[in-house]
Amino acid sequence: MSIVLTPPSLPDYFREEILLHPENRKFPPFDLVRLLGTVFAPTEGCRVCILIDFDEPEAHIKDYAFLKEEGFPVQKNAYQHFYQGLQNGALDELGMTGGEMFAFRCTHGSNLDLADEVWDTRGNLLSLDRDIYSNYDLILCISTFSATAPLTAKCKEYGFRGATLHGLNDVILNSGLAVDYHEVSADTERLRVALTNADSIEIDFALEDGRVLTAWLGLDGQDAQKSHGLCLGKTPDIANLPAGEVYFVPCDARGLFPMKYEDGTLGVLEVENRCIIHSTLIQGNQETIDAHNARLADDPMTGTLGELGFGTQVLPVSGADIQDEKVLGTCHLATGRDDHLGGDILPSMFKKHENSTHDDILFAPHKTPNFNISQVRMYRGEQTEILIENFRPARYLIDALAANR
Repeated sequence: MSIVLTPPSLPDYFREEILLHPENRKFPPFDLVRLLGTVFAPTEGCRVCILIDFDEPEAHIKDYAFLKEEGFPVQKNAYQHFYQGLQNGALDELGMTGGEMFAFRCTHGSNLDLADEVWDTRGNLLSLDRDIYSNYDLILCISTFSATAPLTAKCKEYGFRGATLHGLNDVILNSGLAVDYHEVSADTERLRVALTNADSIEIDFALEDGRVLTAWLGLDGQDAQKSHGLCLGKTPDIANLPAGEVYFVPCDARGLFPMKYEDGTLGVLEVENRCIIHSTLIQGNQETIDAHNARLADDPMTGTLGELGFGTQVLPVSGADIQDEKVLGTCHLATGRDDHLGGDILPSMFKKHENSTHDDILFAPHKTPNFNISQVRMYRGEQTEILIENFRPARYLIDALAANR
């Protein structure tokens, strides 16, 4: 069974074999005009630019030198699909001006604040505050690491709209950025309503050795929030693309959950009072566990849980968390700053600037094959609902997606 996303209201989209098997979904070709026109309406009269990042931006951006060099897949995708797309007709079709490309210094951390220095394609040193944020209506940040948090703060200060698209690759271009974001927004709202005002969420993790770990997250009946891809009107805002997520800022948390580190090491994280306090080795390198425990001891804010999120889209695995955390049936936690989500964890609260990141911990079959999310439960007053079982949306979420169509 497969579908094409035109028209966007095609009823087959909601057949369970599609909801439960993302590999069966087909997508239209990527269309820059459709994407920007949908996400940012109105675009008429807007001045737009593109930001990319390098370790040595002054050298790589001048005369587009990076195009002749090895590597830089994200930046080359930004040039090919966004910069050239704007210059080759999209600006005129959308009624926009500008389209320039600039480069800033890579932060080497998710959602770290950006240094003010930025370079244009002639190699001139400029200021993000003075020359970019002040002079553009739409800013597209296509970078190695997410810049959603710092740009969310800056857009409120300077009045621009924009989008962050870190980790951009071919799979994302041809799926997560090829969808109709009116449909994504509507589906995300359906799931937001299904989850909002939850008192708590419990997640069971089944390990290969037979143990089941349970993490409890207290939400205090807060309104659920959504990342739905639309950045309409002229109100300053930043969209995170691909979008498709319902999320909460935890008020409390306790229990245990597994963690897969970058080197493949697996650990069990112990949580008390919303903070990770200790990691214990399951398999892999004890040195990796020791380094994490030392970081937690040195700067405890790095272990604070700042987000609980649930994916809402039927998408293929891209290998980049920006898309993969938006897949229906997955969930993720995040540690660190959450001020861009309306939370209370600010960069100033960390001992070191480089620690003030927002780091997602994604639970998905391709990312964490060594353990299973056997069940996710929501508690809301007297209501108890199963949300996810074995990385698949449960009946409650499927029915919520089909409601009021």
